[in-house]
Amino acid sequence: MLALSACGGLLKKTAPPAPTPVADTLPNPQVLLLGEVPDNVQGHRLRVEELRLRLAAGWRPVIVMQQFERENQALLTRAARDCADPDCIIRVMEQPRWDWSLYRPLLDLVISYQLTLVAGNLSPADASRIVRDGIQWAMPPAMVATYLAVPVPADILEGQQKEVQAARCNMLPDMMLKGVVNAQVARDIWMAKLIRDQAPRDVVLIAGNAHVRKDIGVPRWLKLAEPQLNVRSIGYLEQGGSGYKGTFDLTQTMPAQPRPDPCARFKQ
Repeated sequence: MLALSACGGLLKKTAPPAPTPVADTLPNPQVLLLGEVPDNVQGHRLRVEELRLRLAAGWRPVIVMQQFERENQALLTRAARDCADPDCIIRVMEQPRWDWSLYRPLLDLVISYQLTLVAGNLSPADASRIVRDGIQWAMPPAMVATYLAVPVPADILEGQQKEVQAARCNMLPDMMLKGVVNAQVARDIWMAKLIRDQAPRDVVLIAGNAHVRKDIGVPRWLKLAEPQLNVRSIGYLEQGGSGYKGTFDLTQTMPAQPRPDPCARFKQ
């Protein structure tokens, strides 16, 4: 038994070292926007290590996540408070559109540090209604007055059109493009509003890279209300990608995730 136990100890693999996140020597901002390539495993590891280091040093921000839908906030609040492990939150929330194995370490930090968790996304039903009826449908009058007093800037619409088409392999029919772009813009406006709602607490936003872009994403909408906030954005980009130069305060690169042809479903 002793010999077998010793062999087992020799055969046991040591855990791989934590990845090294991008060097950020500035103090924690009021708002930290952390992007993602949703299926990139290394990107998730780098991002959670970025957050873990800040939490270990004493920071306690609110976590706003795109992966949860606003209409389920009451349920999410109870789950974050009562669940003892990430799988419990995942079961309670029943959001099958995401690969939750990649988000477990992040939710583990939320539980371990007893952080407030806020749902940042539109529901599919709300997004579909916006596609059909326009951005303003999804917002109360006060939000419309703050964020849509003038038309959405042309550069935001143009940039979002490029993002939306690129994500769909340039195969989205023209008749659908405006509606899908409106839904993306509405998501960004809502996330900006929810971030402001957490004041005076600091906030970390967990969302796709397009949402944390300084030029067309949440940061643009944060600027439209007062007081102005100290915002920092980190993009998590696959090596060999293009089109993101200057759109984040910092960038973290990682190898491209092996995956089937993402355009195959659009070619059928």
